[in-house]
Amino acid sequence: MLYSIIKAVHIIFMVSYFAGIFYLVRIFVYYKDTDVFEENKRKILREQYVFMARRLWNIITVPAGIIMLLSGLTLIFLNSGLMKTPWFQLKLTFLVGLGIYHVWCWKKVLQIKKLDGNVLQIENIKLRQANEIATFILFLVVFTVILKSMAIEYWWQLIAGFFVLVILIMMTVKLVNKNKK
Repeated sequence: MLYSIIKAVHIIFMVSYFAGIFYLVRIFVYYKDTDVFEENKRKILREQYVFMARRLWNIITVPAGIIMLLSGLTLIFLNSGLMKTPWFQLKLTFLVGLGIYHVWCWKKVLQIKKLDGNVLQIENIKLRQANEIATFILFLVVFTVILKSMAIEYWWQLIAGFFVLVILIMMTVKLVNKNKK
């Protein structure tokens, strides 16, 4: 029963963590979108976005990430056999990617804080693309956890399906934003 409770906690804080990461990068996009605004509006919005990013990072994303990590490590401790399974090793590989993305987000939070309302030196489209990275990592992790050994056995179908999913998401985003400028 303890294992199931810890697994539930792990899943709950995984959802909270990803919600924080998803919204955080969206705040970076909103900050960048203010480049074209008149000075007073830009200044007010950028101050608000920096405030929101810092609070989101410090109050939701990092604490949820820590609890997600600790509960995940506890699950591994309680079931050390997981480390020997290929699907779990694949999951850990994706989590390394998530860790790299987490560090990138942390650096961006620190960067916009130090900008003092100045321009964020990254293209808007790159921020929008970066906003999708967490989504793709989430898909990879969830499919690997659910399918377990089938994720290894049918790897090429999963990769093909993943690319189809990426293309569908990109087409949907383009379609939704077609008339926006």
